[in-house]
Amino acid sequence: MISWLKKIGSVKPVSSSEVEFSRLGIGFEKLDRAVFEPEKAYDKVAAIGVKWVRIQSGWQRTETEKGVYHFEWLDDIVDNLIRRGLKPWMNLCYGNKLYDEEAATRFGAVGCPPNQNEEQINAWCAYVRAAVAHFRGRVDWWEVWNEPEARYSWRRAPDPFEYVEFTRRTAEAVRAASPEAKVIGGAFAKSDLGYISHCFAGGLGKYCDAVSFHIYSTDEAEDGERIANLKGLIEQYCPGVRLIQGESGCQSRGDGRGALNNQEWTPEKQAKSLARHLISQLGEGVMFTSYFSSMDMIEALNGKVGDKASYLDYGYFGVLGAEFDADGFAVGEYSPKPSYRTLQTIASMFRDEFTTGFIPVESNRTQVNRRFSGGYFDTTLRECYHRTFLRPDGSAAFVYWKHANLLRESFEGTISLHMPEHPAGMPKLVDILTGDVYALNDDDVIPRIKLTILKDVVTIESAENARPGDTVYYRHLPLLDRPLALVFGDFCEIGEN
Repeated sequence: MISWLKKIGSVKPVSSSEVEFSRLGIGFEKLDRAVFEPEKAYDKVAAIGVKWVRIQSGWQRTETEKGVYHFEWLDDIVDNLIRRGLKPWMNLCYGNKLYDEEAATRFGAVGCPPNQNEEQINAWCAYVRAAVAHFRGRVDWWEVWNEPEARYSWRRAPDPFEYVEFTRRTAEAVRAASPEAKVIGGAFAKSDLGYISHCFAGGLGKYCDAVSFHIYSTDEAEDGERIANLKGLIEQYCPGVRLIQGESGCQSRGDGRGALNNQEWTPEKQAKSLARHLISQLGEGVMFTSYFSSMDMIEALNGKVGDKASYLDYGYFGVLGAEFDADGFAVGEYSPKPSYRTLQTIASMFRDEFTTGFIPVESNRTQVNRRFSGGYFDTTLRECYHRTFLRPDGSAAFVYWKHANLLRESFEGTISLHMPEHPAGMPKLVDILTGDVYALNDDDVIPRIKLTILKDVVTIESAENARPGDTVYYRHLPLLDRPLALVFGDFCEIGEN
């Protein structure tokens, strides 16, 4: 709640079935290990309004007898997601105990690549051909393995050239079953540029239509750095290959396992981090970006079969919270966290076509704001992150937030802005965390607007008459450690309070 502004509505949620195109997705992983009840999550995930949904193929769950494939469990998931307007993309993984003794000892055969002998790789490729043929027309994008440069996912010393060869064989199997299918390589977990650049130098891009990466970080500045490096490698080795952010998230409590564990996370910090990272990634122009994950669930990256205690560790990355039974299965009502509404707001605001753009803007540090004590000066843009998004109809969103360490500090202040190329009309202010929409206060936030006409300056009282090219001055806009958006025109659909 922004106390000094009047709330006039909320960003209207939309379901996935109402969205034709989106650059936003969510994870629906680990059903190859049957760790939650998808029937209880389908409608809630579809109500977020994202489009892309990542699922895992589950070789071991599908091929329980050599050469015989049981896709019924996966058919049910794929068809339920498609029926609700979601677009599944499938991660091809993990191992199979029928062909690998080590896979038989690992929970879900996690991290056991089937490339140690010809029987394994031939069985894997046969499975891939069967899966792609079975889902042809329903699933178009196929991702090769998961986080191959991580020891928990590639049980021996990770080798980039070994992964490239594995991708080559897998991609050939995918396209043999469906020539129009798309292959995603990478699923890189870390910013290990040595490993990644060796993959590109070894020819990874020749076998892929897109490359994916994962990022788990407390600082959204790392997003831009990671994306710039990957785009540079793509431009050098395989121009035209797309870039996908396939996993990005954080926990909602500090006692979880997995990425960013043992840190001071709360449900509110999770929502703030989700918003900051997804807006940053959308601003970097990725093909799409996927939040991990829909559900709280077992982490168990190093779980062992027959050792129950080794897989009863949990990750609290979900926008839906769960309770867990004695076997670690996610039970309860799958209740939305604050991050659920945040993702719902972003999905509604950033659906359909838009581009990252530019509105010239500068901040004015000389403004004293007594609301935050007599000597408080407004913050400058140099201390903030900001992104501009434009739609073909001329509507726009200027999104900004204070760059603060979410785990150590919170921030509430103000910022004053000049926009010399102002979009037409009076903007509204959207709190992306909550979806709340506010009217700007003429008496305080916008005390005057300066329209520069030749050498004269005319002061008026309302932004309604502002035209493109007019210089508009906003004084004491709220500034928080989470994204706020000035929205111009019909950039997003606003409903009632």
